[in-house]
Amino acid sequence: MQNLTVLGTGVLGSQIIFQAAYSGKQVVAYDLSDEILGKLAERWEYLKPLYLRDLPDATPEKLDAAVARIRTSSDLADALADADLVIEAVPERLDIKQSTWERVGELAPAKTIFATNSSTLLPSDIAPFTGRPEKFLALHFANEVWKFNVGEVMGHEGTDPAVFEAVAQFAEEIGMVPIRIHKEQPGYVLNSLLVPFLNAGARLLVRGVATPEDIDKTWKIATGAPTGPFEIYDVVGMMTPYQLGASSEDPEMQEFAAHIKREYIDKGWLGKGAGRGFYDYSAK
Repeated sequence: MQNLTVLGTGVLGSQIIFQAAYSGKQVVAYDLSDEILGKLAERWEYLKPLYLRDLPDATPEKLDAAVARIRTSSDLADALADADLVIEAVPERLDIKQSTWERVGELAPAKTIFATNSSTLLPSDIAPFTGRPEKFLALHFANEVWKFNVGEVMGHEGTDPAVFEAVAQFAEEIGMVPIRIHKEQPGYVLNSLLVPFLNAGARLLVRGVATPEDIDKTWKIATGAPTGPFEIYDVVGMMTPYQLGASSEDPEMQEFAAHIKREYIDKGWLGKGAGRGFYDYSAK
């Protein structure tokens, strides 16, 4: 699968686009408007020094070649016209994902395989809306995909085993370590472990137990971990925890969502990629 279309150019969508292009794939980046897509050039300039820092084989020439393999489009039919694989990275709401896949299913060529990058939702809740459930599954990436390079592949009962293996092979081709999930699991392996940890940090904050800095410091000193929960929130970006918290039935997670909207999102502090979240990265 050489031709990839990525739906959504947010924090993780843009990383998937760039990593696939860096690995030699031709990539179409789709989003709702040309205004949104116009910001991607700045995003590539943000990612390039991170690749140079973290990947021994990265060179300016290879990074420029990756950018040259990326085409943008705000026309969904155009974006899908020659796609071998579509990876969806739209907001983490079931209704948005279902309606997105309905449109994609109507427009994509018969050859196209469909994958969601959803971090919490099950493929079986989306598959019926695609029109080709046998070609639909999940391919989930960790944030900072070039460095934390797992690709969790999770189908549903109706996923064609050959499609499952083709997507696992694609993940390997773009530098991921394929993790085959044998049974549907909300949160896969990674987020089944990570989300309770992040939620614990959020609860300590909203209960007034300690500051984000001291919560992170405690975890890092006591365990030797490189990052604490609020540093991880900054890498993920504020919108995902806000959306998950706002839709949660847990009052403390709802309170956390309201807190980060009021204190961070409304001020434009959207996380590390934006220069500021719980921490200020503007001086780095």
